[in-house]
Amino acid sequence: MMKPRTLLLSLLCLAGPALADTLYKCTDAEGRTTYTNNKGGAKNCAVISRDKPISTYSAPKAQPNAPTPGDFPKVGAGEQKARDGDRRAILEQELASEQKNLDEARKALAQQEAAGPAGQARSPERLKPYQDTVQLHERNIDALKKEMGSLK
Repeated sequence: MMKPRTLLLSLLCLAGPALADTLYKCTDAEGRTTYTNNKGGAKNCAVISRDKPISTYSAPKAQPNAPTPGDFPKVGAGEQKARDGDRRAILEQELASEQKNLDEARKALAQQEAAGPAGQARSPERLKPYQDTVQLHERNIDALKKEMGSLK
C-alpha cells in the first residue's frame, strides 16, 4: 500500500497535463467531435485556443521616419527669414499690448486698494479679481518673452 504522501505526489504529477493551456478539437474515425485540453494519442486534432498572458496588448511597432517626398513644398531661406521677421513683429506688438494692459490693471488695483472704507479696502475677496488680472498679464508677458527668446 502507498503512503499518503507518495500518493499525493503521484496525483500532482498526473494533474500537470490536465492544466494544459491549449484546447483541442478532435474528431474520431466515427465523426464524433471531442473538445479537450489533453490531446493524448488522439488524431485529427486542431488547436482552437491557447491561453495567453493576462495582457495581450503589445505596443505598436515604431514606424521608421519616412523621408520627405521630393514634391513636398519647400520654403527658401529668404522666404523663411521674412516669415520669422513677421512673427517677431507680431510678438513685439502683442508684448507692447500686454505691457499696456498690465499697466492699466496695476492702476485699477491701486485705485481699489485706496478706495472705500478702510475695512472694505483691505478685503481680499474684493481685491482678488484685480490681483488675478495683474497676474494674468504678467504671465502673458513672460510667455511672450519666452517665445521671442526662442526665435532665431
